[in-house]
Amino acid sequence: SRSAMDHQPKFFENLSGAGKAIGVLTSGGDAQGMNAAVRAVVRMGIYVNAKVYFVYEGYQGMVDGGDNIVEVSWESVSSILQMGGTVIGSARCQPFRTREGRLQAAFNLVQRKITNLCVIGGDGSLTGANLFREEWSGLLEELAANGKIDAEAVKKYAYLNIVGMVGSIDNDFCGTDMTIGTDSALHRIIEVVDAIMTTAQSHQRTFVLEVMGRHCGYLALVSALACGADWVFIPEYPPEEGWEDSICAKLSENRARKKRLNIIIVAEGAIDCHNKPITSEKVKDLVVQRLGFDTRVTILGHVQRGGTPSAFDRILASRMGVEAVLALLEATPETPACVVSLSGNQAVRLPLMECVQMTQAVQKAMDEGRFLEAVKLRGRSFENNLNTYKLLSHKKPDAELPKTNFNVAVLNVGAPAAGMNAAVRAAVRVGMTEGHKIYAVIDGFEGFARGKIKEITWGDVGGWTGQGGSILGTKRTLPAKYLEKIAEQMRTNNINALMVIGGFEAYLGLLELSAAREKYEEFCVPMVMVPATVSNNVPGSDFSIGADTALNTITDTCDRIKQSASGTKRRVFIIETMGGYCGYLANMGALAAGADAAYIFEEQFDIRELQANVEHLTEKMKTSIQRGLVLRNENCNENYTTDFIYQLYSEEGKGVFDCRKNVLGHMQQGGAPSPFDRNFGTKISAKAMQWISKKLQETYRKGKVFANTDDSVCLLGMRRRNLIFQPVAELRSETDFVHRIPKEQWWLKLRPLMKILAKYKTSYDVSDSGQLEHVAMLPKEAETGAI
Repeated sequence: SRSAMDHQPKFFENLSGAGKAIGVLTSGGDAQGMNAAVRAVVRMGIYVNAKVYFVYEGYQGMVDGGDNIVEVSWESVSSILQMGGTVIGSARCQPFRTREGRLQAAFNLVQRKITNLCVIGGDGSLTGANLFREEWSGLLEELAANGKIDAEAVKKYAYLNIVGMVGSIDNDFCGTDMTIGTDSALHRIIEVVDAIMTTAQSHQRTFVLEVMGRHCGYLALVSALACGADWVFIPEYPPEEGWEDSICAKLSENRARKKRLNIIIVAEGAIDCHNKPITSEKVKDLVVQRLGFDTRVTILGHVQRGGTPSAFDRILASRMGVEAVLALLEATPETPACVVSLSGNQAVRLPLMECVQMTQAVQKAMDEGRFLEAVKLRGRSFENNLNTYKLLSHKKPDAELPKTNFNVAVLNVGAPAAGMNAAVRAAVRVGMTEGHKIYAVIDGFEGFARGKIKEITWGDVGGWTGQGGSILGTKRTLPAKYLEKIAEQMRTNNINALMVIGGFEAYLGLLELSAAREKYEEFCVPMVMVPATVSNNVPGSDFSIGADTALNTITDTCDRIKQSASGTKRRVFIIETMGGYCGYLANMGALAAGADAAYIFEEQFDIRELQANVEHLTEKMKTSIQRGLVLRNENCNENYTTDFIYQLYSEEGKGVFDCRKNVLGHMQQGGAPSPFDRNFGTKISAKAMQWISKKLQETYRKGKVFANTDDSVCLLGMRRRNLIFQPVAELRSETDFVHRIPKEQWWLKLRPLMKILAKYKTSYDVSDSGQLEHVAMLPKEAETGAI
């Protein structure tokens, strides 16, 4: 769905910021990742030859002027990428709400020739910016009338351009899937919940956790999904009358089923259907009085705003920052003030006021008790989260479940990836709700052949979302050499469908099984694959389960290494990442950690490039930033090994910098899954199981399941903005089987971003950005959005 202008690509080298001045400010509540956005705006602005100014302390600094508005250099934003909060400060500002305040702000900006503003904040800050823009020419005329500026200036600075980025942990802004800071806040919540689960299990306790989010239930809902909470209270979906009885019944039933802990999550804005607040204390008192359970309340508070930004937030903010500068360069007096945001995996520009009006419409719907509409207005990904949560948290009594007499087998294939267990849990619970019997296969295709297969039920997968690795066990073995035995096991256990959760081996495995259909009728059943591998190298999907967790591990390690290098001074680190031939981890890790270079297989490099990198680092050591970070994908080049690059840098850098190397290794596969991987795993797997049910009904004829068409062996992947099922046969042509990677990879488009932010001259195709889209009243945002 691209425009016809595509045959003339638009390159950003042709856009110049010469003669323009950009002011950047952060306003409203702080959020992790704001610094990454500030850094990207500053560097991209300087890169295109514009002047960039910090406005300290939000709108307050704009009104106060003086040394609150300062021109900045490339080095000014060094080392802020990994810091939470905002280094330029943020304040709630009363004076800016008055016309006098805005008059003073306009004067301060005109004096410095600033007519472009980049505002990073919540809906309040952005609405304020828009009002300022609408009043701008009037303010200048008033300043001229008061003799503060001359008539020439009124003409010269007649228009103010504004671009907004939404920085808010609440994710309460319509039109954007993910606001800067939301993912990091989820990281904080999940860390706390994981820690609380261990103590709650020791004592058979009930915990009531209160999370932030103002009037938006996003954080509460997603963290409930990510930790398998027993109950969640959110403002958009208040519980029905008599909820007190239902929650107590649910908790006591859990105790009867030997579940040792209960976790209840309460959003700070939670209400009942009469718009009366439901507080964490109220919930605790209810549980204690009615059930006598040992209950504790934990209010997470400002912990959620703190800490270092997650890899996702750093990449999101860096992409948005660069996009914001592009939007300012292209702005005309006619274009409305816009916000840059992410829809699915796509950077988009949306009219600021449309987003604000829609955001206010949600609040109005809630105030007036139109809750179903409020959920719809929050967008498709919010609605999806809610539906998935409802599916997975409440087990219907056996009598109410349909009985299909279908048996579905679930297995893990390939290397372990964080989030696999969340996917298995969702598959088991959705499958049972649909009326199937679910069988778990231990140790992949190899275990399948050996008959390591057993029925698995609702309770067996409790608490699995937060577990790393693969509980079922996983092997890289492909099915081809065990076809006979696997067919026999499928016959013996009467397996009617297969769900394979894994990486490239899982994809190859499904290709082999579908090829074997002619010989073995047992394989003529619906089969679906859910991509799970840290390498993110599966064709047909932009993301795979486990890649986000690995990326966070790489980013955290790079942060520590950078800190060590900054202390020693004049030191360059060379870090080797996993990924097979796929450069996703190296490239995105470099973007998230602020590296100087990333060597990947997909972009061939030669000795001249290595030399240029060394010279670049030598130049960098002359500035105040005396450290370097270089990432290398493990298979990027068979001759330029990590050792070779290390030795080359050591020799060439003699007397200027010294070198160290670090191979990250298998720590990239382990660890507790990130919120993104838990949720992505849960949602994609639930959708895959629903597809299986649909296919089983379609292919059930004369008392048996028979499926032998290509569209009955699919891979479920996320493409740009949607989750789609693609026959594995059709993905063959998109695959480089020798190097086990897709022939085209979306993230290569982000490669120039890393180079720009590291001050390399590069070419950057920006044809995709620039068309202003509109916010539909019922937004068609990504199925999973940013999850």
